[in-house]
Amino acid sequence: MADVHSEEVRSYNMSMIKGKNTKPEIVVRKFLFRNGYRFRIHVKNLSGHPDIVLKKFKTVIFVNGCFWHGHENCHYFILPSTRVEWWRNKIEGNKKRDKKIKKELEDRGWNVLTIWECELKDNQEKKLHALLEYLKSVV
Repeated sequence: MADVHSEEVRSYNMSMIKGKNTKPEIVVRKFLFRNGYRFRIHVKNLSGHPDIVLKKFKTVIFVNGCFWHGHENCHYFILPSTRVEWWRNKIEGNKKRDKKIKKELEDRGWNVLTIWECELKDNQEKKLHALLEYLKSVV
């Protein structure tokens, strides 16, 4: 099946996808701030440059897009029908890197949380309140 966009349009569309300060990430950050939590973002000296770092709680949070990180059994993750092998390798590589980064951070004593884009779309309040409960339990 051919792409519905020209190569130039597809390239432009893909270049517009943000890696930092995404809408889901901002939702989590605003929620934490509103609830009195202070944090740093995209800390460069930590593996993977976590989206949110709560040093006091020795916790890092990654807010992952379901497509880019290959969220298993998620209705938002659908492998494209063009360049299937390239996309499969790309997403598998992302998943492998995520796993390695998680292990590195845990080995350094960090609690690593992943919040998926779909959790914020489908059950935002429930997920965010579960995050608060988790943070209260690690103090």
